[in-house]
Amino acid sequence: MSASIVISGPAAWNRIVYLEHLPEPVPHMQFALDDYETIGGTSAGKALGLAGLGRPVLLHTLIGDDVEGRRVQGALEASGVALSSLAAARTESHLNLMTRQGERVSLYLSAPADPGTPPSAELAQAMADAPAIVLDLSERSRGLIDAARATGRPIWTDIHDYDGSADFHRPFIDAADWIFMNADRIGDDPRPFMEQCVRDGASVVVCTLGAQGAIAVARGDRDGERMPLTEVAAVPVEVLDTNGAGDAFMAGVLDAHLGGAALGEALEAGARHAASVLTTRHLHPVLDEVLAVA
Repeated sequence: MSASIVISGPAAWNRIVYLEHLPEPVPHMQFALDDYETIGGTSAGKALGLAGLGRPVLLHTLIGDDVEGRRVQGALEASGVALSSLAAARTESHLNLMTRQGERVSLYLSAPADPGTPPSAELAQAMADAPAIVLDLSERSRGLIDAARATGRPIWTDIHDYDGSADFHRPFIDAADWIFMNADRIGDDPRPFMEQCVRDGASVVVCTLGAQGAIAVARGDRDGERMPLTEVAAVPVEVLDTNGAGDAFMAGVLDAHLGGAALGEALEAGARHAASVLTTRHLHPVLDEVLAVA
C-alpha cells in the first residue's frame, strides 16, 4: 500500500440549523427549516474526500474522551480514515446557522487547546513518508510547520476566506507549495494576491469561486506582468448542502495531481468531486450510510 497523505487540522461534531435567513442582531424568533448533527471540520472533510477517492490518509487532530469525540472517531474510522489523535479536554463542536443560499454563521461551542507537544515519532515518520502533507489552519498545525518543512515533502494548505492581512495565516502561506483559498474576503480581484504568493515561492495558488468554478496560477506561468489563469467551471448539480464543498474540491485536486494530472485536469477532478458533496448534507456521501447506522 502507498504511504498515507498526512492531514493536520480540525475534526468536530456539529449541529446544523437551517434558517430562512441569518439572524439579525435584534431580539426575534425564527422557526428552523431543518436541523441535524454530523461531523464537521475542514480537515475531516478533506480526509473523508481522499479516503473516498481511494487514497490512504492519516488525520492528525485533537479529540476529547467524550460523546462527541467517540462519534467523530467512530464515523471517521468507519469511513476509512486512519487517525493520529491527541487527547483534548473536549472535542471541537460548532453550532452552524445556515441558509439554503450557503450563508453561514459558525458558533464555536468548544475549541480544544493545542498541548504544544512535538510530533510523535510515528507522526514524524508518517510525514516523512507522505506524498503530501496538508496543514489546515489551527494552532496545532501551525506548530507542525517546521517539522513538515524539514521532511522536504510538498505542503498543501487551505487559507479559506483570507483577507490578505491576518497574521495567523502568514506562516501557512510562507510554507506551502499549494495554496487554496476562496474569494469571499480578498477583494474584487484575487489575482494580485495569488500572483504574489507564487512570486514568493508557492508552486500553485487556487481560488474557488463558488458557482463560478475556480481559477489557479502556477509558477512558471508568466505573461508579461501577469500570470495566465487556469480556469475550471463548476459542475452543475442540484445543491442540497454546501458544507464541505471546498474541502472536497481540494481533495479531488490533490488526488488527481498525485495521479499525474496536469493542472487543468486536476482542477476538473476537483470540480467533479466537489459536486458529489453538494448532493449530501454531510461532508461526504459516505456519511449518509455511516451516520445512519451509528
